[in-house]
Amino acid sequence: VQLQASGGGLVQTGGSPKLSCAASRGTFASYGMGWFRQGPGKEREFVAAISKKGGSTNHADSVKGRFTISRDNAKKILYLDMNSLKPEDTAVYYCAGSTVLISSHLGDYSVWGQGTQVTVSS
Repeated sequence: VQLQASGGGLVQTGGSPKLSCAASRGTFASYGMGWFRQGPGKEREFVAAISKKGGSTNHADSVKGRFTISRDNAKKILYLDMNSLKPEDTAVYYCAGSTVLISSHLGDYSVWGQGTQVTVSS
């Protein structure tokens, strides 16, 4: 499967963008999916994950209650609804696919999208 993330850009503190990740060339529903992010000078970190059918989700403590991961297997799209953005949410956001049911571990993901930049202005 190939992944293409979109929806990033420059947003104000408190903004609510929605990221999308479109899948092609493969069986999207065969993958547990996740969002990761890499801020300036930081290592890539886990944001959220969702199981293959979407019945289970996991969110990092730093985004819990503000971000929501979801997926539409019929459309082959993964989403990340972002609310109450903070300057520290500024990062390149990556979508990724894993054969593991649901995982927060970067090493469990074998397929990666190219990333989309989200910049939060204060």
